Amino acid sequence: MEPLKMGERIVKKRREMGWTQVHLAQMLNVSFQAVSKWENGVSHS
Repeated sequence: MEPLKMGERIVKKRREMGWTQVHLAQMLNVSFQAVSKWENGVSHS
């Protein structure tokens, strides 16, 4: 079994916690678009 990529790990944990991308973004003080890009592997910063 291949290890999960970072974006997949973020999605998995976020969903386990019952959080939306907006909620996670607010807690991290970033835009929800940034969270989406992390989850989709578009951006790493």
